[in-house]
Amino acid sequence: FSLSPSLARFFFAVKDARVLGQMSEPVKSLPSPTSSGGHPAGSDTYKGWLYKWTNYLKGYQRRWFVLSNGLLSYYRTQAEMAHTCRGTITLATAHIEVGDTCHLVLTSGGRNYHLKATSDGESQRWVSALQQAKANTTHMMHQSDDSGDEAPVPQPDRALTQGALKTLASKLDDLSTCNELIGKHGTALQRSLSELEDLRTATDGTDKLKTVNERATLFRITSNAMINACRDFLDVAETHSRKWQRALQYEREQRHHLEETIEQLAKQHNSLERAWREAPSTHSDGGERRREGDASDENEDTEFFDAMEDSPAFITVTATDHTQHRSDPGSDNMQRRRVRRSRIPDKPNYSLNLWSIMKNCIGKELSKIPMPVNFNEPLSMLQRLTEDLEYSDLLDRAARCESSLEQMCLVAAFSVSSYSTTIHRTAKPFNPLLGETYELDRLDDFGYRSICEQVSHHPPAAAHHVMSQRGWTLWQEITIDSKFRGKYISVMPLGCIHLQFHSSGNHYVWGKVTSTVHNIIVGKLWIDQSGDIEIVNHRTKDTCHLKFVPYSYFSRDLPRKVTGVVADSEGTAHHILSGTWDEKMESAKIVESSRGCGGSEGKQKTVYQTLQPKLLWKKYPLPENAENMHFFSSLALTLNEPEEGVAPTDSRLRPDQRLMESGLWDEANAHKQRLEERQRLERRKREAQATQALEEDFEGFQPLWFERRTDDSTGESTYVYRGGYWESKDRQDWSQCPDIF
Repeated sequence: FSLSPSLARFFFAVKDARVLGQMSEPVKSLPSPTSSGGHPAGSDTYKGWLYKWTNYLKGYQRRWFVLSNGLLSYYRTQAEMAHTCRGTITLATAHIEVGDTCHLVLTSGGRNYHLKATSDGESQRWVSALQQAKANTTHMMHQSDDSGDEAPVPQPDRALTQGALKTLASKLDDLSTCNELIGKHGTALQRSLSELEDLRTATDGTDKLKTVNERATLFRITSNAMINACRDFLDVAETHSRKWQRALQYEREQRHHLEETIEQLAKQHNSLERAWREAPSTHSDGGERRREGDASDENEDTEFFDAMEDSPAFITVTATDHTQHRSDPGSDNMQRRRVRRSRIPDKPNYSLNLWSIMKNCIGKELSKIPMPVNFNEPLSMLQRLTEDLEYSDLLDRAARCESSLEQMCLVAAFSVSSYSTTIHRTAKPFNPLLGETYELDRLDDFGYRSICEQVSHHPPAAAHHVMSQRGWTLWQEITIDSKFRGKYISVMPLGCIHLQFHSSGNHYVWGKVTSTVHNIIVGKLWIDQSGDIEIVNHRTKDTCHLKFVPYSYFSRDLPRKVTGVVADSEGTAHHILSGTWDEKMESAKIVESSRGCGGSEGKQKTVYQTLQPKLLWKKYPLPENAENMHFFSSLALTLNEPEEGVAPTDSRLRPDQRLMESGLWDEANAHKQRLEERQRLERRKREAQATQALEEDFEGFQPLWFERRTDDSTGESTYVYRGGYWESKDRQDWSQCPDIF
């Protein structure tokens, strides 16, 4: 018989057939799955779908598992493999237990992972793959060199790495060739043995026996070559694995060090920015720099964008600083302004089981559930309503806009910005008492005055009025409809927000979206905003439709995403808005639109070509130590600061709220119960008076500073400011205010 050149080389390398008995077994590969289970991706990788136990609420959830290099990783979808790993199990230290009905349990690091396959066959394939991977990993660990004296390789030689990879590839080719030859010659040997059994004469037996011996020798040579190739492959792989592991460890340490450095720089930047805003000298310098702006050829506070050639005019957005845009250029006494507080006492670490209180309140309104202050934050709903003015500079900029469409973009950004303070604020504000008020006088620095009053208790409703010296007035009446649904709480603000600009007369009206607090029973509380907002300019009929995309585990959209379109009275779109309600909003001017395809329900999608987006609004960084101060913003920290001359019904004077802010929660709970019982008694008195005066015109409770009127633009009846509060404050005449605290 004849040999190919490659096999001839192996043949002369074998001196005796007995060498075969001294050679080790080749390493077993992972089992090959069928179409119903996973599928191999390389010699040591196994992938497929399994069901993983999550919790008692969701039970078993389908996950994509990947077994590679002794690690079992899982993902929600196959697409997540590129960016997000949900967990990793190290098989070297894991215990594999096979259960009944397609179940298996992995124990690693004191944690149990309960997995389930769709069939017994698939379960057996996974068990075999896991046990084989565990055996291989354990074998490699026993053979590893534990000296660790060699220094990490900062930059492995690229040529050496490429050479090693080529060598491994060559060895794999040899293994593949040997595997094919073993199969071929093994089949021929079996066929010859079968023919030998069927022989009847001695002559034929001699010829066939010679053929069998030749083929058996060829089979031994090929097997020997296969084993030698396996040895070479393992030697090369083990030689280079140490160096690669050290290089990988070094890169991981370098990445970790870089992440720590970046985090430290971000904290330093945040501290410097906060110190710049709070320094009085900086306020003065900011005012001088703004007065010198007209004489300067370069303005560092203006952000310029390149437009396309021969394109229409586009929005010029001025990205101003937190302090500068709130400064009054005409004021000469900025250094004499009141220095407001920048911190409050840290929140005590009191533990309380929320579910033990709320399990009997499913389906009830949130305002009717008696709650201890442990679940509150030291602000009332009136103060939270006033907190919407955190980014009032957007309205100041909008008042200076000549284009109503550009003005609409800024108004839309303002409507979104009011939710930015809620991202970490899962605590419940205090329910205001009937007749409770809250004022915020910031004429000296922000140019506006704000007054709120609780005009109804059941349902809870508040009226709000803001007058700005910078060209706008805002008013609203908000009724809170809240429901506890078991696993989450939904808060649905009802009512409209009105905004009017003095110079143009543009009158904007919009509503609010639904706020949802999740994980009431188990897990960490988190809040989401969802729904649509329709902003209408009743003078020009311009509109803006904003969509707050609800969070979904299966969505690829950016979390907390907000999109919008600004259109004129004829429905023609002019601007695209995009961003998130907890970070920023941008606008892009539309230069061309066309009808596309692929819409749902037979509708065509509209494709817009836009200019580069411009920043409309960006969230201010939270103050230092905000996580221990209820995650309050800089404005929120000042809302409950004691102030002289306010009405006796002001939220700052509420005792339970003040005690809670000071950390005296037990005393705050006692005062809260007293105030709520007193309010219930007052309500019974009013109901009794109303019953006795059925034949007369009994009006019940009437707010002091607001009255109900019909809006000329919308035709809706709403509470509006009747006036008189600031005049009473100037005279310090609060004789008509009730004693509610």
